[in-house]
Amino acid sequence: MDGSVHHDITVGTKRGSDELFSSISNGPYIMSTTANGNDSKKFKGDIRGPGVPSRVIHIRKLPNDITEAEVISLGLPFGDVTNLLMLKAKNQAFLEMNSEEVAQNMVGYYSTVMPIIRHHPVFVQFSNHKELKTDNSPNQERAQAALRALSSSHVDTAVAAPSTVLRVVVENLVYPVTLDALCQIFSKFGTVLRIIVFTKNSQFQALLQYPDGASAQAAKLSLDGQNIYNGCCTLRISFSKLTSLNVKYNNEKSRDFTRPDLPSGESQPTIEHPAMATAFTPGIISAAPYAGATHAFPPAFTIQPAVSSPYPGLTVPTLPGALASLSLPGATRLGFPPIPAGHCVLLISNLNPERVTPYCLFILFGVYGDVMRVKILFNKKENALVQMSDSTQAQLAMSHLNGQRLHGKPLRITLSKHTSVQLPREGHEDQGLTKDYSNSPLHRFKKPGSKNYSNIFPPSATLHLSNIPPSVVEDELKMLFSSSGAMVKAFKFFQKDHKMALIQMASVEEAIESLIEFHNHDLGENHHLRVSFSKSSI
Repeated sequence: MDGSVHHDITVGTKRGSDELFSSISNGPYIMSTTANGNDSKKFKGDIRGPGVPSRVIHIRKLPNDITEAEVISLGLPFGDVTNLLMLKAKNQAFLEMNSEEVAQNMVGYYSTVMPIIRHHPVFVQFSNHKELKTDNSPNQERAQAALRALSSSHVDTAVAAPSTVLRVVVENLVYPVTLDALCQIFSKFGTVLRIIVFTKNSQFQALLQYPDGASAQAAKLSLDGQNIYNGCCTLRISFSKLTSLNVKYNNEKSRDFTRPDLPSGESQPTIEHPAMATAFTPGIISAAPYAGATHAFPPAFTIQPAVSSPYPGLTVPTLPGALASLSLPGATRLGFPPIPAGHCVLLISNLNPERVTPYCLFILFGVYGDVMRVKILFNKKENALVQMSDSTQAQLAMSHLNGQRLHGKPLRITLSKHTSVQLPREGHEDQGLTKDYSNSPLHRFKKPGSKNYSNIFPPSATLHLSNIPPSVVEDELKMLFSSSGAMVKAFKFFQKDHKMALIQMASVEEAIESLIEFHNHDLGENHHLRVSFSKSSI
């Protein structure tokens, strides 16, 4: 690498790409230009080397499915990112910062803290190039949209958008998507003013209004075609013919963030539990700019329940400039932490070793997917491994249960490095700490298209009971749920169907323990009680 290398990069043409790669070191070390022009000397063990400062940063060894947003998020904490060039085929990228000083701060920082994306260490160094010149080819559109969306001072207000209102259709809706989840996803691109969710032609849809066309344009370019979960809940986004939304009620179906005084609407249920607002928080709002970072930035914002309001989360603020990256997804799945396909084992820690059993974890995690195996660690009984049937179910369980209290202690849930839970070898006794549930009749999601898929809700104090035999009356069920020492606050049979009822416990923690204890409880007459979390209140 000598002074003859071109100091700008033109992309979108074969020639530019070839020139670019002729000047890039693909080795694991930085090349140093020595006094005699020999550039082959390597800094053994120092993957960053000194390098000549430049405002263009070269990033190598990126994961295959890296997103533009993740690359930008490496630079934004230090200053504005003015351009981006993605070279996905080579697992590389170039970031142009707004000044050499900012770039120096960034390279200096990452020489002491190794940046990690998706459990992969990535390498950051100065580029030989002094600036990036990018064209308008389709593969650059996405990079430019991500830049506009994430660099607040570079939002291009001149972008002509047909409307500030987007129409969002969620295809292949295997798992439920809430209004709050959509707000948090779309607020990455600007302030969401109003949102309405509805079902039309058997499709879950939303109308969403931004204050300006640039935000709508950026959201459409970045999110159209993305999956919220692995392989499902695909977003299809178009511009609406409407120029503004008229919202009459603030509830789980519609929200006007500019009018917190609106009623909740008598005929429509309100979101009664704060957990509804934070159901997706662990994923959508990550506490660090990339998974596995060795330091933590505070989340840019969280939706907090509004005490005086009929619904949680009155405002979804615009993300401040430099912080925008810090709440970015570590995944292509719009902010749900990345669980690679085939990885479905969760590590659960901070358990109460006196009370936890494999069966208790099987029942609780079984609310969010089919649990195959559970292993409580022999030497560290406050830790356990739970193997779900696929990575999407592992994702759901982690995002809904992380931080929830079980037997007095908040659960800590992360992805395990194991890809399966091993059963003990024959003749090896493990005190019943490992259980295989792969053929359990209690799996909720065995049948494709099961209605259980549409009844997945975050833990709440109200439980939904079903499969109640006709002879069982209210007092018997209240006595049953009180028998474990929990307090029953309210009870209501469904008017049209006495096989179902709602029961409200004193706290979410009591509801979790009641669900574990009484799901599949034998009520007689060949009826086993079914218990799940409810989104409704009594």
